[in-house]
Amino acid sequence: MPRLTFIASQGTPRTVDARSGDSAMQTALAHGIDGITAECGGAMACATCHVYVADEWTDRVGPSGEMEADMLEFAACEVTPTSRLSCQIKMTEALDGLVLYLPETQV
Repeated sequence: MPRLTFIASQGTPRTVDARSGDSAMQTALAHGIDGITAECGGAMACATCHVYVADEWTDRVGPSGEMEADMLEFAACEVTPTSRLSCQIKMTEALDGLVLYLPETQV
């Protein structure tokens, strides 16, 4: 079971277990992670699950696709090269230990 660490905008980390095949967003919701709103439920129709992938994980997570990049334009916080929608990050054993930073606000 891969583990995933969310780091709040204030710097507080929270590490949780993720199920392989679930998205990082589903994992956040299942564990009550503050900062992931997920208004569209993972349909990639909003940017309320915006996260910043830790630099050391960006190659393994990969870049956003064109549709995801378009949706990130609606993010409430700054979009950076490490920005992703957590609904588009599928958890696998290869992502065990993944670190995602949460923006200050999603709305």
